[in-house]
Amino acid sequence: MADTEIGAMTVLPAHREEIEIVTEDGLTLVGELALPASGRIAATLITLHPLPTHGGFMDSHVLRKAAWRLPALADIAVLRFNTRGTSSPRGTSEGQFDEGVGEAADVRAAVSFAVDRGLPHRWLLGWSFGTELALMYGAEMEVEGAVLLSPPLSRATAPNLEGWARSGKPVTVLVPEYDDYLPPELAVPAFAPLTGARVIAVPGAKHLWVGEKYVRIVLDYIVDAVAPGAGPLPTTVPTEFVTALGGPS
Repeated sequence: MADTEIGAMTVLPAHREEIEIVTEDGLTLVGELALPASGRIAATLITLHPLPTHGGFMDSHVLRKAAWRLPALADIAVLRFNTRGTSSPRGTSEGQFDEGVGEAADVRAAVSFAVDRGLPHRWLLGWSFGTELALMYGAEMEVEGAVLLSPPLSRATAPNLEGWARSGKPVTVLVPEYDDYLPPELAVPAFAPLTGARVIAVPGAKHLWVGEKYVRIVLDYIVDAVAPGAGPLPTTVPTEFVTALGGPS
């Protein structure tokens, strides 16, 4: 039986559910939960998207590809949602963008949703602005740790990093070599207050992780952090395993 190479538009089997998350201040956030079709959940990713005022949303490509691939390839559940005031093809979350302040309630609501649904081994996966939310608010939440993609550290502070250090929860930080905001030579000293953080420079990569090569690198690192032993991920699957084609990368 022929195999198909996994690419930007490959969607693999999962149980996908459109969800609504209600915040403590009464806003309804729209999202999607992708669960492994196997019924076994090795880990759960609660994703926090890039800056919505610069085009970030729940469908930002790395997060979308995580949801399309990881339930099938690694038994990882992926929860994606739009923070307040953010729109995507799934819909628009209520409220307005609040510069990372009101969004604290969005993160709490997403984690509470995952807890209430009994999703095990919960991890925050933040990208750019999403890393700020994870660092500022996630250390005391019911999560096992965090994976951070392209952290700018423009909102999160040293006390936030120290809070994660005190929690003892593992944090993996993926820093593109050519990041526009915090390249590796700046990221290593900047993350010094978060003792124990694993800061990984990714050669050749840029802030947006464009290109299948870098998507695969990122997803392999995510899987290594949250479900050790489940990677590296395959790059091909049996053709009959591919359920659909998604939109452009």
